[in-house]
Amino acid sequence: MSYWTLSRRPRYSLLFALPLLLVYELLALVLSGGAMAGVRNGADVLLKSLFVALGGRAGLIAFGALLLGTGAWLVWRDRQAGGPFRWGVFAAMALESLVYASVLGLVTSTLTSLLLGGRLPFAVGQFERLGLASQVMISLGAGLYEELLFRVVLVGALAGLGRRILGSPTAAGAVAVILGALIFSAFHYVGPHGDRLELSSFAFRTVAGLLFSTLYLLRGFGITAWTHALYDLMLVG
Repeated sequence: MSYWTLSRRPRYSLLFALPLLLVYELLALVLSGGAMAGVRNGADVLLKSLFVALGGRAGLIAFGALLLGTGAWLVWRDRQAGGPFRWGVFAAMALESLVYASVLGLVTSTLTSLLLGGRLPFAVGQFERLGLASQVMISLGAGLYEELLFRVVLVGALAGLGRRILGSPTAAGAVAVILGALIFSAFHYVGPHGDRLELSSFAFRTVAGLLFSTLYLLRGFGITAWTHALYDLMLVG
């Protein structure tokens, strides 16, 4: 099995994303002093809100157990059918993610400029008012939870609904990716840490959402999550 196929398999993709989860949650715990309230990535808060509303801290534990349990089951099932690990795959995935993150801003800016008729998009850097540790934490959370929410959950759900309505998997996928990108962009203007709505920033994030969705479909969750996190980390400062 080739690297391009292996790196999309759950035993590689999910284990590759695991450090994002562990470091993000550790930083969030330390920065909040163990309190449930505190600065966190917005997608993280949204995904956990129902569990918190139902069970408070116990709900958070249930969410973590569900997330880790589901991931472990997918990895175990894939491992049973897929043979031994090839540890070099993880190194190649890290390099691939770094390359994508390095060119993402240029590609997104160029496409946004073309979309806006030559107008240069803004420079993304929405967390300057937060401390460095908080910026790092939120960047890691963006890679993990925004990709989980907006690509895995949202685009997947929209595509499933679209197939029922439109009948064509191709048309449903295209509509899901476009709607998902628009919702992903709009999400950045909601809440106390949301940005001021501007056409250039909205267009930039919509194009980024389209690129992340394309990357997710072609290269899987792990590489997309790390590409997103590394790109956001490059903006920290």
